Amino acid sequence: MSNHHLKLPEKVDLGDITVRDGLQALEHYFPVHEKVRLAEELILAGYKHVELTNFGHPKFLPQFKDADELLVRLLDSERVGHLLRQNGGETTICTVTINERACDRALAFKAKHGRGPDFLLQMVSTDPVHHKTNSGMSLDEYWKMTERCIQKAAQADVKMCGTVSTIWGSPMKGSRITDLHVGVEFSRQYLDLGADYVEQADHDGSGDPARVYEYFSMILDPQIMGKWADPRYHLCHCHTSRGMGLANYLAALQAGITRFETTLSGTGGQPAHTVDGRFIGGTGSYYHFEHLFSGLVSTEDFVVMCEAMGIKTGIDVRKILDVGRLFKDEYLRIKAEDRETLLQNVALTTGLTKDQLVGLEHDDSLLEELVDLATRSCSEEGSAAEENLRNNMAALLHGLQRYLSWNAWGPARSESILSDIPPSPHLRELLEE
Repeated sequence: MSNHHLKLPEKVDLGDITVRDGLQALEHYFPVHEKVRLAEELILAGYKHVELTNFGHPKFLPQFKDADELLVRLLDSERVGHLLRQNGGETTICTVTINERACDRALAFKAKHGRGPDFLLQMVSTDPVHHKTNSGMSLDEYWKMTERCIQKAAQADVKMCGTVSTIWGSPMKGSRITDLHVGVEFSRQYLDLGADYVEQADHDGSGDPARVYEYFSMILDPQIMGKWADPRYHLCHCHTSRGMGLANYLAALQAGITRFETTLSGTGGQPAHTVDGRFIGGTGSYYHFEHLFSGLVSTEDFVVMCEAMGIKTGIDVRKILDVGRLFKDEYLRIKAEDRETLLQNVALTTGLTKDQLVGLEHDDSLLEELVDLATRSCSEEGSAAEENLRNNMAALLHGLQRYLSWNAWGPARSESILSDIPPSPHLRELLEE
């Protein structure tokens, strides 16, 4: 027997978070029936964990204005309702509740309907600047709030996931470098407070395989983490902004991590602050100008990679590739009526005409000229906020130009889908009819 093998687990526990994280970064509102269908397809492909929505205030995150309706419709789904833990099945639902008001809203949903999410999710950043920007609270204030929320959730028989963010680096200027040991400390603090598990998160793709391996080796070291040095308490969540997502997941696997989450086509990231051509609250300015390239590791590619290496995922490979194609062809594609709405809204926002905007599709040189025109059209004489206005107009019109040329809300980033060839010789027999 050869000793020249990677150190890999026999199986992994996978979650898909496309319906929440994947869609939130796309600058388009997806109707509730489309979200339900996507969640159903993922569950039918074998996923036992799905992240569905965010109970944050819809004034700032209108992508999630349908949180209650979405939960009701999935729980009552004829296709997958019986598979959900709330109905006696095995599949769990997680919803994001960043602050206490969101937590209360999620728990009120369960009190009203007698069913609800299995997990709530809260998030702390190891970078205090990012944390304050993201939550509006100091770290001390947030930990006190989180303790209250964990206790409230436990009383309602709902579990809590505690997310530790910016472990490998922060997107905030001046705070890019972070200390891995802080992530370890925060993980232990979450678990001591009663969190069921910790999402170990690289939310903007700052990680690299060497530091991912180093961090998870500490997390799974009993001398450092004591009773919490167990892979069941830790989930790896990495974005792939710099193309290192799959390599980071392999490093986590090598360190002993077995829980992971991904999104279809590698979508996801910071919530959009523009939806269908209109500015919304969101979470503020984008950390990166090309925010659509800061998505998670691709669901399709990670499943294929694991199965090709002999790691059992519990996911039907053929079905998940079909779901990936559905997502690329129907969800990412901009429909004719949505294109028209986008153009109308951008025209209203910028004061430009539809004919001027359409010209962006084939003439890149028009962008700067139209940004100038839009800024002058919308600014007040001598306004001190003109620079910020110009930046917003540049981002909006750059996005429009991209959408018109792509005819898609985001880039398809699954190589298993784009290549359209059997992804591995070891899977050929499985994938052929």
